[in-house]
Amino acid sequence: MDNTVAFVTLGCKLNYAETSTMARSFEERGYRQVDAASPADIYVINTCSVTEHADKKCRNIIRRLHKVNPQARIVVTGCYAQLKPEEISALEGVYAVLGAKDKGRTAEIAIEGKGGVYNTPRSGVSGFMNAYSFGERTRSFLKVQDGCDYFCTYCTVPLARGASRNLPIADLRAQAEEIAAKGIKEIVLTGVNTGDFGRSTGESFLDLLKVLNEVEGIERYRISSIEPNLLTDEIIDWIASGTKFLPHFHIPLQSGCDKILTAMHRRYDTEFFANKIAYIRSRMDNVFFGIDVIAGFPGETDEDFLETYRFLERIAPAFIHIFPYSRRAGTVAAAIKPQVQECIKTRRVEMLEELCERLHSEFCKANEGRREQVLFESTDKGGKMFGYTRNYIMVERPYDSSLIGRIADVVLP
Repeated sequence: MDNTVAFVTLGCKLNYAETSTMARSFEERGYRQVDAASPADIYVINTCSVTEHADKKCRNIIRRLHKVNPQARIVVTGCYAQLKPEEISALEGVYAVLGAKDKGRTAEIAIEGKGGVYNTPRSGVSGFMNAYSFGERTRSFLKVQDGCDYFCTYCTVPLARGASRNLPIADLRAQAEEIAAKGIKEIVLTGVNTGDFGRSTGESFLDLLKVLNEVEGIERYRISSIEPNLLTDEIIDWIASGTKFLPHFHIPLQSGCDKILTAMHRRYDTEFFANKIAYIRSRMDNVFFGIDVIAGFPGETDEDFLETYRFLERIAPAFIHIFPYSRRAGTVAAAIKPQVQECIKTRRVEMLEELCERLHSEFCKANEGRREQVLFESTDKGGKMFGYTRNYIMVERPYDSSLIGRIADVVLP
């Protein structure tokens, strides 16, 4: 081995953007990136802690990497590292545990022999790690916001990521221009609570969108996720007026039952959510909606769940991101009784997965025969290449390297 580093990223696209930025920092210091299945001098794990399963997955990865190379320095960062550093540092092979405040120093700490636990939960979360992904020739994930002030009753993210904060718009425009200079055509805006942009600079999310829309070279933008109460009619109207922002919205719902939404401390009800979807559809055609739903929140009865199921059938998103409720220490929901049995959660997840498959199939069928624009990616899978339409339908065609990174007109089959 000769100055090699490998990365494992768990969780959200925000983590992916941050890991990509860490990788560039290692490369600037002379390190070569290798696959995580290979022996490396340094392993970096950027963790998630949304569920207990995510924590367990991280622990298993640490054990596996230590077996691959017992002499390697294993550095763990991310949300799990922020919340439970002592638990991670006790695992054999762990060299350093970095909380959110020190994530941007990962290369420095890993390379210069400064092992230990950094930024425990008691020292809090502050600062902002600039981040965007680079490595694909088609799209980049740009971090525009971090932290969350909402404190939903099931969620540890505000504890792991801290208060809502962001960079100034001018700095983010400069990063978007860097991305454009690399030949990338599409940017996905990421954050913990993306639509809450502006808390630390007094600017607005719409201000940011308008400035980014003017960056030359970037032809398409997507918003990775935005709370329904922050996706204002003004933003929707502006996007619909003829901008680079695409008819693709990822909007967390979490439950289609008002009783459960109240117990979750969500900031809307089902009527508000349904009206938001209807308004977007009235302003744009063929919109792709991806919606997050939690199954088995404490106190959710069979009838509560069926309310959610029927609500989803009514608003008919193109895709449902389904999460079984995971009990997290330190949250209000952890103490709510009764907790839903795991077997019941599993059954509800299966029902929602079947619904998702049906709704996605119906959405794709409704788009058959339409002429769309597809941005093709570089991956070659069995002689096929893939790309996404403006409204996030995946299209495949025979591999043609001349199409990589290009936007092509396609009639959807």
